[in-house]
Amino acid sequence: MNSFGRLFRVSIFGESHGPAVGIIIDGCPAGIDLAPEDFTTDIERRKGGTQKGTTPRQEADLPIFQSGVFKGKTTGAPLTVLFENNNTRSGDYEKQRSFPRPGHADFVASKKFGGYEDFRGGGHFSGRLTVCLVAAGVVAKKVLGAVDVKASILEIGGEQDLEKGLQKAIDAKDSVGGIVECVVSGLPIGLGEPFFDSVESVIAHAAFAIPAVKGIEFGAGFLAAKMFGVSHNDTLLDMEGHTESNNAGGVVGGISNGNKLVFRVAIKPTSSTPKEQESLNWETGEVEKFSIKGRHDLCIALRVPPVLEAVAAMAMADLMLLEGVRPRVVQ
Repeated sequence: MNSFGRLFRVSIFGESHGPAVGIIIDGCPAGIDLAPEDFTTDIERRKGGTQKGTTPRQEADLPIFQSGVFKGKTTGAPLTVLFENNNTRSGDYEKQRSFPRPGHADFVASKKFGGYEDFRGGGHFSGRLTVCLVAAGVVAKKVLGAVDVKASILEIGGEQDLEKGLQKAIDAKDSVGGIVECVVSGLPIGLGEPFFDSVESVIAHAAFAIPAVKGIEFGAGFLAAKMFGVSHNDTLLDMEGHTESNNAGGVVGGISNGNKLVFRVAIKPTSSTPKEQESLNWETGEVEKFSIKGRHDLCIALRVPPVLEAVAAMAMADLMLLEGVRPRVVQ
């Protein structure tokens, strides 16, 4: 449903225009230093309005601890963190309710939940809830200790020059997608299981919780389909598992091999584009022209790096705890 992980278990709740969104982390180790300011850097990186091409919606996103923290340290009890929604304009969505927006969950959500869903701003399907994922990632990174998790944008709109790719969207008065890469350094050998709980499976499961993700690849990824086996194989160099190349992306047989874990995700163009579109008007039963109102990102990929880092950290923290690797308590 709305939870991920087995020992480091994250549950996400709230709706885009409800009073708040938040997370509950069950299995968070006790004794970790945790203060509101620990969340600032990654949450600021995720925010819209601070960079060209992102939504003007601004939320303070100050974490409010409800449980699991006492005297500045985690207690071992479930950790609950809230983020208030204060800058909403729900009227934009009331006006366009008769048109289920192409690319959004409006139609399927109404069918699944019988029309009782909160449709304002996408409700529980909204990218607004990725602030919760980022918060979970902040805690997960502390659990990981010396393991480093970094994500960056490789392309926007098919362009490695990010400004050029973004300008394509501005000129077209439309939205564009992008490619984001995540690199995890310092993982021990042996995380993951051979089949359903492979490192790739667990990370892919978590990565697709990011609403705009449409594809994922590890190491050489889809380029591997064009390579010869001897070119794709990574030559083993030492007993620490280091290899001459890293086409496997740090995972062999579903298990971390001591090299950097490298994966990339494809981010679709923002579905709420400024351009006029057509969609079913479910009040008239006719396909009609309409335009989406509200505040939206021209390129949602710009805000994905801290979210991708977060889900990778969540997945790795869970695998490390399952493997019995004792987390380093961050002081």
